[in-house]
Amino acid sequence: MTDRPEAGCGAAIFDESGRLLLIQRLREPEAGAWGLPGGKIDFGEPARETARREVAEELGIEIAITGLACMSEIIDGGDGRHWVSPIFFGRVVSGTPRLMEPEKHGGFGWYALDALPAPLTSPTRALLATVKTAPTLSSDA
Repeated sequence: MTDRPEAGCGAAIFDESGRLLLIQRLREPEAGAWGLPGGKIDFGEPARETARREVAEELGIEIAITGLACMSEIIDGGDGRHWVSPIFFGRVVSGTPRLMEPEKHGGFGWYALDALPAPLTSPTRALLATVKTAPTLSSDA
C-alpha cells in the first residue's frame, strides 16, 4: 500500500453499432467486475500512449484516441490503493480483439449500453455517468 494516489487510464472503445468493449478483471482493484481496458501509467509515459499500449497488451488491437471522456477515481477497490484515471474515447484502427492476458482477464465482449454485464468497475460507471449514448465514430484521431 502506498500513501499517495497512483495514476492509471482507460479506453472507452465503441463499435459501429454503439456497443462498448469491456473486459472482466480477475485481479484487484475490483476483481470480478467488468471494465474498460487500460492500466497503470508508467513514469514519463503520456496517458494517451498508456491507453494505446494497454489496449494492445490486453486485447491485441491498435486504437486511435479521439478525445477525453472523463476522469475516474478508485479509492480502495480491494487493493488498499487510490487510483486517479483519465478515460479516453478510442476507436479500433486495426486488429480484432482477443484475450491476450488470460491470467488477468476472465473474458471480454462488446456490450450495448442497455445490456451491460454486472458488476461494473468504478471507471466504467464514471464513463456511463458522463455519456448517455455511444459517441458518433469519426476518422479524427
